[in-house]
Amino acid sequence: MTSSLRSCAQHSSETLGRTFLEKPHAFRNCFERDRDRIIHSTAFRRLDGKTQVFLNGQGDYYRTRLTHTIEVASISRTIARALRLNEDLCEAIALAHDLGHPPFGHAGEKMLQQLMKDHGGFDHNEQSLRVVEFLEEGYLPFSGLNLSYEVLEGLRKHHHRFVTPEGVTYCSPSLEAQLVNIADEIAYYSHDLDDGVEAGLLDPRELENLTLWAQAKEEAIEQSTYFATTGNIEKNRKLILRCLINKQVEELLAYSRKALEGANFHSVMEVRKHPKHLLGFSKSHQKANRELRYFLYEHFYRNPMLTTSNEEACRKIEVLFRYFQENPHRIGLRFLERLEKEGKHRAICDYIAGMTDRYLKSSFASL
Repeated sequence: MTSSLRSCAQHSSETLGRTFLEKPHAFRNCFERDRDRIIHSTAFRRLDGKTQVFLNGQGDYYRTRLTHTIEVASISRTIARALRLNEDLCEAIALAHDLGHPPFGHAGEKMLQQLMKDHGGFDHNEQSLRVVEFLEEGYLPFSGLNLSYEVLEGLRKHHHRFVTPEGVTYCSPSLEAQLVNIADEIAYYSHDLDDGVEAGLLDPRELENLTLWAQAKEEAIEQSTYFATTGNIEKNRKLILRCLINKQVEELLAYSRKALEGANFHSVMEVRKHPKHLLGFSKSHQKANRELRYFLYEHFYRNPMLTTSNEEACRKIEVLFRYFQENPHRIGLRFLERLEKEGKHRAICDYIAGMTDRYLKSSFASL
């Protein structure tokens, strides 16, 4: 696979290494090892019990953080192969990108941000880094998973300044990191549409006004004789969504290939020193994506059915947080040890952020 990669892709043989030196594996490259460490981690297993949009337990159909993560990894691998980028690195970044999400999705994150505003704050992206660098255990004598520099770089998705282990500063992450960030958006906007329609919170007829949905529907009609004759949107929703994702990927590939050919870079460090990201969409497609994003925020994410349940969930997080402040011994020995090093608030925040929806509910009920 390495020989088929672009010269400016991240080759496993050119990794900047790990924080703690380890011997190379006999038959897995460094990014394959990272992927396996992530999959076998405690935080990864817990993603199955964490909210994507609908609170865990509201229905078996809706996405969880785990199914969303798997979808992002799948889309990332497809794009990476088409662009001749490193699939193993993309997969590892994708599988780890949401490990820091707390219970109850973005509503839970906002509550922890509020509770931690005077104590260093909370951000799920930064928490993902904490998970893989410090909180996970099992690879003694070091804390965390000791992942490759390139995977950690991919998790710093909102950073505007990066520093290599040798002290070299740069402003753009690898192409693989850029790719996963876009694949994440493609996955959650497309699949939130699916969950929203399934729940009855989005009317398929209202989606007709969206540029991306209209284009996807037109393509779906061309592909399906049944759809063309019946026009049944509900029965053909999954086909429309499949076409929508395919359109997103096609647009990304078309724009990104031109950008890569124009840049003509021959090393990953040239990519890193470039002031702008090379992978992305055309201006017209960016506009269509903004239209979809605005629609989801106005008609789905702010729907009273979701906000009411989210408010109740956030109240449980706040009650537990206050309780542990008064009773820090209840967070367990492992987190008590961190309490002395990093302070009560951070230790409690780490403990709650690692909970699944179910465990937090049961902890609340036991008070």
